[in-house]
Amino acid sequence: MTDDESRRRPPAERFVGDEHRFDLHHVAAELRREGRAARDGHRQITLFHETGLTIVLFDFEVGGRLSDHAAAGNVTIQAVTGLLEITTPDSCRELPAGSILVLAPGVHHDVRALEASQMLLTVHLLP
Repeated sequence: MTDDESRRRPPAERFVGDEHRFDLHHVAAELRREGRAARDGHRQITLFHETGLTIVLFDFEVGGRLSDHAAAGNVTIQAVTGLLEITTPDSCRELPAGSILVLAPGVHHDVRALEASQMLLTVHLLP
């Protein structure tokens, strides 16, 4: 793969237009082919970002982690493949492929991949 082929299109190009379709498995495969090392056991790409709405795909290695954080908006965590462990102040639960968890604004959460996994994270910020 050449340097030009391995570079991501800039956000200004990725987010333009009125319709956006994503093959999550294909995007995750592209993430794994990137030359950069995984950070904290995961790679990620913002698929869409527009006023108040952000959609991010994560590709986790086994044991990959997204450390404790919170967002000022509603958060959905969807396990596309694999098995995730989500820890909040109130619970620690497993999220298998095909499951979704919705968190209220400000809820701290930690994500850990119990096996190689893909996660779709959506944040809808409050006005």
